Amino acid sequence: MNNLDSAVRPSSTGLVGRDGDLAFIDSFFGNSEVQGAALLLSGEAGVGKTAVLDAVAAGAARDGVRVLRAAGVQFEADISYAGLNQLLVPLFDDFDILDDVHRDALRVAVGIGSGPPPDRLLTSTAALLLLRLTSVRTPLLIVVDDLPWLDRSTNAVLGFVARRLVGSRIGFLAASRAGSDSFFEPSGLTARRLEPLDDTSSAELLARAHPDVSPAVRRRIVAEARGNPLALVELPVALSSEQRTTLAAVPAVLPLSERLQAMFASRVASLPGPSREMLLIAALDGTGDLVTVEAATAGRAGVDDLVPAEQNRLVTVSADNRRLSFRHPLIGSAVVDMATASERRKAHQALAGVLGDQLERRAWHLGEAAAGPDETVAALLEEAARRRLRRGDALGAVAALTRAAGLSPEAADESRRLAEAAYVGVDSGGELEDATRLLAGARMVHPATGHESLHAAAASAFLLINRDGDIDTAYRLLVGAIEAGQHGYDASDAALIEALHLLVLLCWYGGDATLWQPLIAFVERLTPEPPELLWVIIKTFGDPARTGPGALPRLTKLIDSLGDDPTQVVRVGTASVFPDRLGDFRWATRRLVEQGRAGTAPVRRHLGALMHLGLDYFHLGRWDDAAELAAEGLRLCEDHDYRFFAWYFQYIQAAVAGVRGDGESSAALTEEIVRWATPRGTHGARFFACHARTLAALGSGDFETAYQHGSALSPPGTVAPYVPIAMWGTMDLVEAAVRTGRDKEAAAHATAVRSTEMAALSPRLKLLVLACEALTTPGEAAVPVFERALSLPGPERRPFDVARVRLFHGERLRRLRATAEAREQLTLALEVFQRLGAKPWVTRTAAELRASGQSAPAAARPGTVALTAQELQIATLAATGLTNKQIAERLFLSHRTIGTHLYQIYPKLGITSRAALRDALSRLDGTDPV
Repeated sequence: MNNLDSAVRPSSTGLVGRDGDLAFIDSFFGNSEVQGAALLLSGEAGVGKTAVLDAVAAGAARDGVRVLRAAGVQFEADISYAGLNQLLVPLFDDFDILDDVHRDALRVAVGIGSGPPPDRLLTSTAALLLLRLTSVRTPLLIVVDDLPWLDRSTNAVLGFVARRLVGSRIGFLAASRAGSDSFFEPSGLTARRLEPLDDTSSAELLARAHPDVSPAVRRRIVAEARGNPLALVELPVALSSEQRTTLAAVPAVLPLSERLQAMFASRVASLPGPSREMLLIAALDGTGDLVTVEAATAGRAGVDDLVPAEQNRLVTVSADNRRLSFRHPLIGSAVVDMATASERRKAHQALAGVLGDQLERRAWHLGEAAAGPDETVAALLEEAARRRLRRGDALGAVAALTRAAGLSPEAADESRRLAEAAYVGVDSGGELEDATRLLAGARMVHPATGHESLHAAAASAFLLINRDGDIDTAYRLLVGAIEAGQHGYDASDAALIEALHLLVLLCWYGGDATLWQPLIAFVERLTPEPPELLWVIIKTFGDPARTGPGALPRLTKLIDSLGDDPTQVVRVGTASVFPDRLGDFRWATRRLVEQGRAGTAPVRRHLGALMHLGLDYFHLGRWDDAAELAAEGLRLCEDHDYRFFAWYFQYIQAAVAGVRGDGESSAALTEEIVRWATPRGTHGARFFACHARTLAALGSGDFETAYQHGSALSPPGTVAPYVPIAMWGTMDLVEAAVRTGRDKEAAAHATAVRSTEMAALSPRLKLLVLACEALTTPGEAAVPVFERALSLPGPERRPFDVARVRLFHGERLRRLRATAEAREQLTLALEVFQRLGAKPWVTRTAAELRASGQSAPAAARPGTVALTAQELQIATLAATGLTNKQIAERLFLSHRTIGTHLYQIYPKLGITSRAALRDALSRLDGTDPV
């Protein structure tokens, strides 16, 4: 390896998203087969070329490499050898190591000697000799920025030098803007293009540079910057403090800082007036539709006026599909910034005039063109907001409502629209700080409307539960607002129906049957009749064990007619959780998750889809997927400050950990849920924690603890009303009661379960009902009940529950001495438990098989575990005591990936914690990784 190897190591550079580029440069100069090398970097303006050069130069200097730097300067481009002078200044005192001819030629060239102008070949040779002789003592790294702006003579010398470095201790690294003309001849030299940052790195850089910018505004900036680091750092500079935290306040075209304006201003300013007007219309239109742009400029400018902009590389025009696109979004921003306010209003007015058949776009342009209050335009914007909300654009709806409020002549209308914007913000948008500001604005503008409107009350209730308030206070606030409202219980009143949907959730979170009575009374008063979806949710989500089956036909119709509306998808999902119908429209939920990841769906809806898909996957036995979705949901809660919903994802994680035998993790997660939920009165969350704790205790064989937790969820002999998860715990409680000798309590609970409508809700719940009956039926009479349970259709949709029932059946058959039949059921159960990674149940089932006289399959015995090569590497490092983060750094993976692998490794090794890794690995007995 040559002496330049250490010059470009990327350690501690602080650059974001450039690890791959720095690693490439490190590898290039560190190639032991090459002594002396030249590399040319290129990239768009602002992509970070200078930052990469600085990082490389700093690394070289730290490691004892002498760095010579030069940068092209426009006003020196016509001065011969000005760049060479800049580069060689540190070596002026070393010119005497050259012979007289080369020394004098070089001194004259760089302007520190007198004499006739030297021959260019002589000057180039002198520079090369000076560099080579100097590098004998100390390795050199030549770093040149803005290569195209160097004078022609210097470019010629550098091109000469760069091709003659082989065998030397000299590295040459230069950067230039992509597509720029230069006198430097690059042919034959290695080149690398610096690409824009990816979305993850862009978000990280923006968060580091401007931590005060809200997540929604960050996403907007990331989208506009397209990975350009300079834009990411500079765009927030031009935003006001309100715009930095409130997406609705950010203009449609982002303003530019002075530094960003300088990148494009001269090129835009030099264009003819008609060309600038065409570009302004195109920038404000934002669609790239040339037909619209031409229509808006008819009689004043035409497509031919775009030729100067094309020649200046500002836009591209496609003749095939009549599209116009800016080469970078910031060019459009520069065009808008350079226009006067009057020019911008006229452009918006012109666009509105040609968009008569497109209400949303026309309303928006009319709003931007308005110079003062205008109720007609405000009403159009309010309707546009409703349309945006229906297709899932919650933040767009907030922006439209906020603009409508600003144009409202009457204070009451302004307050009402701000309150609705606040509600949409908390219910869908994911910007709680923005919603808080809007709600405060509504109350300030018109205190009566701002305090009494249902949208204001709903927004306040939501903000209350998400902060430090409690369910009871939020519940009383919303119930009081509904009772005092002037809505006349009109089922077409959108604000009333939204308030009732939120009240459903507050009742459910409260976990108290008495909370539901006012809600049910409100819904019964709706005229002419309650909305279908609201009615179904109350029946299937409140107390489904008693009221759910009657709503199933109407739920089926809702599922069959499901469209693209994210709110509808999530609310139908809410109605489908306890009837086990989430799988019937899994495609819609998956699509919503993908839209959320792409930033095209409201955050609240994204969270709801993750919740439902996570539950669906848990029951399907896709536990890895369920855990990953839960982790994604927790990150989303943290990123958007939706603290209230974290417990839901912690429950999924706790349930997965419990059934896989990781009791320690499950206990920690449920303890966190209970500690958070109890003081807030969120008993619904506490009941979910009880369910996860029951599963974990059953897995560990602590049946007494399982009984206590199961009883806390629903007392024996009663399926707790309006605690729908009590249905999921019925079989758990009966099993715990039987295994602790509480036969009377077990029988009472089985009877209570049969007296409900659970069995009519879904095949899975019918399986639980029959299992409870079979477990409490003595002797051989239980066998046909088990058989009925196991003959229900679709066992693949509930593999863990079915396998548990097979284990119960096998245990009963073995005790009845039906050994062959017992082995069949136990073998089938063991196969499922092994596939799922349900280690405690694998152990228990294997023991039953051995008791029946049959050896457990090899996969169920210790010593036959097969880990992949990567799993073995991760497990070995974890066994040494390294943290997930330390392992991730060594293997160039994310710490979440390490955690996921360990989650899969534990059940394979038959352990439940990190502390057991060392012993488990030692028991592998040299098993080869696969």
